Amino acid sequence: MTRRLVVVGASLSGLRAVEGARKAGFDGRITLIGAEEHLPYDRPPLSKAFLDGGAEVPFFRDESVLTGELDVELVLGTRATGLDVGQQVVRAGGWDVPYDGLVIATGATARTLPGAEELAGVHTLRTLDDALAVREALDARARTVVIGAGFIGSEVASGARKRGLPVTVVEAAPTPLVRAVGAMGAPCSALHLANGTDLRCGTAVVALEGEGRVERVRLADGSVIEADLVVVGAGAVAETRWLEGSGLRLDNGVVCDETLAAGPPGVYAAGDVARWYNPLFERHMRLEHWSSAAEQGAAAGAAAALPGTAKPYETVPYFWSDWYDTRIQFVGTPDSDEVSIALGDVESNRFVALYRSGDRLVGALALNKQREIMKFRALIARRASWSDALDFAAMRRELIPGGVR
Repeated sequence: MTRRLVVVGASLSGLRAVEGARKAGFDGRITLIGAEEHLPYDRPPLSKAFLDGGAEVPFFRDESVLTGELDVELVLGTRATGLDVGQQVVRAGGWDVPYDGLVIATGATARTLPGAEELAGVHTLRTLDDALAVREALDARARTVVIGAGFIGSEVASGARKRGLPVTVVEAAPTPLVRAVGAMGAPCSALHLANGTDLRCGTAVVALEGEGRVERVRLADGSVIEADLVVVGAGAVAETRWLEGSGLRLDNGVVCDETLAAGPPGVYAAGDVARWYNPLFERHMRLEHWSSAAEQGAAAGAAAALPGTAKPYETVPYFWSDWYDTRIQFVGTPDSDEVSIALGDVESNRFVALYRSGDRLVGALALNKQREIMKFRALIARRASWSDALDFAAMRRELIPGGVR
């Protein structure tokens, strides 16, 4: 019987774990441990509307709701430092927190550059404090360099250009976003050039220079970019350092089975830190997506609180991003044998591209086709064949006013 549920990580998945346990009928004690002093907040707006300056801090719940309605013991500003699965305790803030059920929801930590911590004006964009610092620099009209042409970095570049600021995006790979959207990285990255952003691909950063504050970014091709603000968008790594020596299997996250169980009794993981077996794609995945973090948190919270109720969790990954005046959406996985434009055309920045693996539809990318993308997500969830997907796309072309547009 679970008497005390401990959730480590005051994140989206951590909050949903609390809510999931309560919704499932758990009436025992819940402790939520978070490394940041802030209440759980929504991360996607931090690189979108929040940077524009008009949005409020995107907290999910008031403290009164957490401590009252959800009856949660909040332990914020306290980093977990260890886990003893034998004694069933989490070590945090110099003391041991016992648990019967545990949800690990510590998310991921942004990668940094060597020496970046020595210069003011160099930031990652993962936390609320990061976003506040970047927004302040943009308010001051900073000349901005973004290192990494991924989605977060590209959203920062888009926000800076919206303010009319000069922006340079530096990407070490020849084509951006290959890991995220595969062969369609080029059409996405072309949005930067079309909107006046200086995009430099195939060259790496060799040094950040300045006297106490960043002033220049030196590249491997010998060029130098003047900068007041540098945002490092070089991806993130699962926050599992505190779990070393715990006996959990750690490999690009906490390795879990299809129910999000991490192995020892009562221990589950959810969100960016979890690498679980997705039955839909028949392989392990670690996702850094809002929708999967929310769903996994709810599932893991209920399973950890109520032993014997765990169920396999499968999903079609989904994420979206706004660049300039374009909505980019992706469902499924980019790992494919073929990519084909099924609706619209690349030149107009209005299209749906489909991804084939074997004889199965496994992914879809949409630019400015919000009404279409979820239809293809449903096909992926049903394990649709490639021929069925093409037939469906042909039917949609006939129904859409104006044909392929």
